[in-house]
Amino acid sequence: MGTGELTVNPARTLAELKELRALTGDENGAQRVAWTETWARARAWMRAKLADLPAEVFTDEAGNQWATLRGKSERELLIGGHIDSVPNGGWLDGCLNLVAGLEVLRRLAAQGTPPVTVRLVDWADEEGARFGRSVFGSSAASGYFNPEVQATLVDRDGITLPEAVGAFGIDLRTAHLASRQLAKAAAYLELHIEQGPVLERMGLPLGVVLGTFGVERNRIIWRGQAAHAGSTPMDRRKDALAGAAKLALYIREIAREVGDGAVCTSGGVVCSPGIVTSVVETAEQLLDQRHLDGEKLARMLAMAQEASRRFAEEEQISVEWHPLWRIAPIPFHPELMDLCDKAIRETCGTSHRLPSGPLHDAAEVCRAGVPTVMLFVQSLRGISHNKIEDTLEEHIALSVRALDRLADKTIAWIEGHI
Repeated sequence: MGTGELTVNPARTLAELKELRALTGDENGAQRVAWTETWARARAWMRAKLADLPAEVFTDEAGNQWATLRGKSERELLIGGHIDSVPNGGWLDGCLNLVAGLEVLRRLAAQGTPPVTVRLVDWADEEGARFGRSVFGSSAASGYFNPEVQATLVDRDGITLPEAVGAFGIDLRTAHLASRQLAKAAAYLELHIEQGPVLERMGLPLGVVLGTFGVERNRIIWRGQAAHAGSTPMDRRKDALAGAAKLALYIREIAREVGDGAVCTSGGVVCSPGIVTSVVETAEQLLDQRHLDGEKLARMLAMAQEASRRFAEEEQISVEWHPLWRIAPIPFHPELMDLCDKAIRETCGTSHRLPSGPLHDAAEVCRAGVPTVMLFVQSLRGISHNKIEDTLEEHIALSVRALDRLADKTIAWIEGHI
């Protein structure tokens, strides 16, 4: 057993996670939505926990909260997560890594001055639950932050994002200065619940994350002809919904053929005129496609576009594609993945490598050029963003130990590159 395993205390992490749940949740789940009073209460709770450590705590220009344990070297190991949640969310999403990272920080501080500087960061508004724009704080740090777009966002109560963040002392015009916090970063670690069923299905508690999926998101508009539902023969119809329906089913074949974790989702169809007595004239369909391999993602998009043209011809309708959002796949650092794999095997004997479908702050840090890796812990039923989100307590304990081992291995790796 390594020194970290002798001194880290996963039981304390578990108790603190439950403490945070009681402080910021209710019968419907976690309520730590960013830029709210409950979120601020959660951050104050974390600052109180950090007060017992010889760590410098401050908030940067984008609202990210940092705790810095100075080391013998100015090169930095970052451990990150987010304490904000979606409304009625789960008790572990995001905050697990912060509370586990706090335990790693305690262990390192107890052993004296670490070889490198270690920093724990709570990224601001990872979820984007209130304004629909995720990874606010980490994208400001990574350089992929557009203040002009952010300034246009409004919540359901009519409050603008500049107003909401301004109440916390954040100015969108200077949020990009958070990028200075990554200047000395040598590596970044993030622990997260899987939010999916893969590890549970395999009977494994922990896994190494290969990277985050690339995403192709499009709006597809099918145009046919409205006609009376009672008097128009079936073979004379130009039904826009028929094209959307065919594509919604065919994307399953695309995902199966491309494989390697490919996923395609037809997430919404809006029909016009939208009445039961008329053939559909216009159907607007949303399509989300994801893969860890950029070439395969491009192939998935091409297959869907070709199929849509075929279906349009079959149904005597037209089809248009309008891009909504695109992000390239973000693979994590191969050497850090190897270290993570070793840390997991030393902790529980077996490891597995899997991609992440959801995006995470880790992807933004990686995009900034910082060597990055994520560690997943099993999610029961694969459910997240829900009050029933859960992970076995023994698996939470294993994740804390694995993160601690990974921190030690990464510190040694950084020393070898100084």
